Amino acid sequence: MEQIIAQVRAFDGALVLLPERGGDFPEVAWGDAFFYHSHSPDGRVPHNVQPYATIVTKDYPGDTASDLDRPGRWRVNIHLDRATFQQVVGEAPRGLSRSHDYAAADTIVPHPVYGELGWISVVAPGERTAETVLRLLRGAHDAAGARSARRQGRTASGD
Repeated sequence: MEQIIAQVRAFDGALVLLPERGGDFPEVAWGDAFFYHSHSPDGRVPHNVQPYATIVTKDYPGDTASDLDRPGRWRVNIHLDRATFQQVVGEAPRGLSRSHDYAAADTIVPHPVYGELGWISVVAPGERTAETVLRLLRGAHDAAGARSARRQGRTASGD
């Protein structure tokens, strides 16, 4: 998990939030990671923007299919465009089959709750998925940067 967080922090414009006990974030988010693209030099979370990826370390209410409350389990979640989602998962986000093992480790599956919105998840990425997860995180980061630039009336290169 720390390796993924370090890799994302190295992306240009990366903003990584790591809510901790006693901070401004709700207790349910403590220990998790939220990844944003930010053009803001002050490190503030962009307004009205969802993270493009997260790492969760526990089951959330309504999201227990990955069985994350067991020791040593955590999950990376990444938002993808439709084409990339279909390439990686093998089916389109809308109308997903429900035959996925969301608790399988080191396996790319649609997110158990947000798959139909283009999110994938990987429980404990390892030898089979780590490289792909990092590639997908880079693509999601770049796409978030392009969206941010369009909202601010700039091109992705900052022109």
